[in-house]
Amino acid sequence: MRYLLGLDIGTSGTKTALFDEEGNTIKTATYGYDLFQPQAGWAEQNPEDWWQAVTSGIKEVIEKSNVKVSDIKGIGLSGQMHGLVLLDKDCKVIRNSIIWCDQRTEKECNYMTEVIGKERLIKITGNPALTGFTLSKLLWVRNNEPDNYKKIYKILLPKDYIRFKLTNVFATEVSDASGMQMLDISTRNWSEEILNELKIDKSILADVYESVVVSGHVTEEAAELTKLAVNTPVVGGAGDQAAGAIGNGIVSEGIISTVIGTSGVVFAATDTPRFDEKGRVHTLCHAVPNKWHVMGVTQGAGLSLNWFKRTFCAKEVEDSKKAGVNIYDLLTEEASKSKPGSNGIVYLPYLMGERTPHIDPNVKGAFLGVSLINNHDDFVRSILEGVSFSLKNCLDLIEGMKVNIDEIRVSGGGAESTIWRQILADVFQYPLTTVKASEGPALGVAILAGVGAGIYDSVEDACNKIIKGNSKVTPNLELKEVYEKVYQKYNSAYPKIKDM
Repeated sequence: MRYLLGLDIGTSGTKTALFDEEGNTIKTATYGYDLFQPQAGWAEQNPEDWWQAVTSGIKEVIEKSNVKVSDIKGIGLSGQMHGLVLLDKDCKVIRNSIIWCDQRTEKECNYMTEVIGKERLIKITGNPALTGFTLSKLLWVRNNEPDNYKKIYKILLPKDYIRFKLTNVFATEVSDASGMQMLDISTRNWSEEILNELKIDKSILADVYESVVVSGHVTEEAAELTKLAVNTPVVGGAGDQAAGAIGNGIVSEGIISTVIGTSGVVFAATDTPRFDEKGRVHTLCHAVPNKWHVMGVTQGAGLSLNWFKRTFCAKEVEDSKKAGVNIYDLLTEEASKSKPGSNGIVYLPYLMGERTPHIDPNVKGAFLGVSLINNHDDFVRSILEGVSFSLKNCLDLIEGMKVNIDEIRVSGGGAESTIWRQILADVFQYPLTTVKASEGPALGVAILAGVGAGIYDSVEDACNKIIKGNSKVTPNLELKEVYEKVYQKYNSAYPKIKDM
């Protein structure tokens, strides 16, 4: 039997997953690390923490699986998108990585729009200037840390830093690179126009490949640290959203995925690039050759529930420990005791600004409509509903772009809750299918590795063999009117609070 390794370098931790060629999970390991917030709206991580998590995860998976390392035929890399990793000429990290949810770069985005023009930026990169994307972070370093900027030899995305540590190769691939805002998504290569206009030296960028291409091989040094075999192929891989989409079988037009992770995403594959003229939905290259995807993002999905747990749920955390139950199971059970509409509370999940449908790094979150009748259950339910409304904003825009919707698949940590899945189905008023591929991005990049290693003929071929639909969640039609009214209230709130 041949095996494939998928690495997913996420925001809260790195998941390492070993699969056989039929897509069965053999063993997984997850190692966490810290997120640093030096100021409100800033978010940074230490790339060395990712590497430590990767080496620990690979060693654990190999040791506990009893699989011969020579039978691991390929490695796929996925990870949080848009993060900026800076390396000097000695290939040492210059500063902490500024990651995807950081919102410090509004001034740089205004500059990009002024120099290139909003319409031209959307035409070339698929998106307007965005605070979360890599290019504005690079410009921020140039403006605010000139000494660090002068030291730059290469810039890499989070997963591509791990590729470098494994292979000693500087490389990226189209799906993640198109989230840097320096790639021409039509030609699937770096945009000379943008680099020239913004005076960025192209030599600091890694070579860009299609996602299934073998970009390097495990070095002797990395093999010693990880216990992998020397020369194991490492493929391009994918940004976490494209990788997760492949892990859910979202490789052709008509099948949509909704992911409730730290951030929330509605994702659709397309046969041609599609653009939202206001740039509220991201258009990026898919990890499937000659495919693109559109993606709506809410910054604070699972992040919202995690923040609420840490800030307001000391009793529930204690109770969950005593009972030996998952804290999130306990919280979503509380939510089920509140009525649809959360007894009047509307939650706006803008804890880190927002991307879709409001490109606004400064907007703040809110609980609206609170009264003396409300209790803890109502607050928890309002979070699940507020995030679901934000995801419906994304779905509405994608429908408006004339993307076919034949099936919606749901995944991510939040989707493991039957209660949250049902709320999402009731808000969307679409049936939702869960998929057995619970490993999401790690499975997606293992599939890409299998294509690169010649185990599968194509990404589509692999997904047809491996990805199977699981249970279905049917919307409650009786709640259609209830949620339409609350959704109207939700949508009316942003214009009223955005300037506060």
